[in-house]
Amino acid sequence: MSKTLRGSVLLTLTALIWGCAFVAQSTAMDHVGPFSYQAVRSFIAGAALLSASFLQNAVRRKRGVYTKPSREDLRRLAAGGLVCGTALGIASNLQQLGIKFTTAGKAGFITAMYIIFVPLLGLLLFHRKPPLNVWAGVAAAVVGLYLLCGGGLSVSAGDLCVLACSLGFAVHIICCGHFAEGCDCIALSGLQFIVCGAVSSVLVLVFEADGLSSLAGGLYDARFSVLYAGVVSSGVGYTLQLLGQRDVSPTVSSLLMSLESVFAAAAGVLLLNEGLSAAELAGCALMLAAVVTAQLPKGAFAALKKRNSVVRRSGGSSSS
Repeated sequence: MSKTLRGSVLLTLTALIWGCAFVAQSTAMDHVGPFSYQAVRSFIAGAALLSASFLQNAVRRKRGVYTKPSREDLRRLAAGGLVCGTALGIASNLQQLGIKFTTAGKAGFITAMYIIFVPLLGLLLFHRKPPLNVWAGVAAAVVGLYLLCGGGLSVSAGDLCVLACSLGFAVHIICCGHFAEGCDCIALSGLQFIVCGAVSSVLVLVFEADGLSSLAGGLYDARFSVLYAGVVSSGVGYTLQLLGQRDVSPTVSSLLMSLESVFAAAAGVLLLNEGLSAAELAGCALMLAAVVTAQLPKGAFAALKKRNSVVRRSGGSSSS
């Protein structure tokens, strides 16, 4: 198996793990509040990732290839953990709250719109003009979201929460892109989950304080969902993402990981018996098309337009 194929398989597995996590998040709402769930899963994920970073550094020391980080590296790591963790805490709690009022499948597709929001934020904040295919993706995503929310003007509170979380995840991705360079990525991820857990804990004290007395029992009932989300989805999923992206280009990586929306819808139907109407299925298809279109190589639309123009002038067919 080639390195590229192996990386693609790992990223597809990552998308499958993340897609199934929407089911775990949905079923956990039967036992605990959304903010309590996020707090516990985040602390579990942070502990798992920081332990993995510690073991990785121990192995490097044993092999004699460990480089002690400088003070500047440590300051950057701490700042990255705080900023990225805060963004992740806001986004993930909005997502968890939204899942309480919508289906896992719809939440997966709406969340995938972060791939559209990232270039749009780049335009607004850094004046980076997105190519034509991104604008086409935005148009398709808007129509798809309209159909996915029932084909009417009314949108549920859950849909709006998940849409807001998608924007939050876009901000999180931009923050990670800024701080990840030169950092221990596993340690950075571990720190951000600890901060995310702290943000979630504050929300627990503000909005779910009345349920703290029964929290232990609720967490026990939702233990499999919590452990899956904390260890498998966050810990294992993030590690597989790192390994896969070593051998696959960023564009293809983003496209493969966006398949989590497809897996989320499939898992919702298979595991939770969630039904989708014809309009909602069409919305899912359009949103998936939007995600794919937004990830086309730069200049793909321009090249296709030029090719069609040449074909029309020659009066021939585009087939060989």
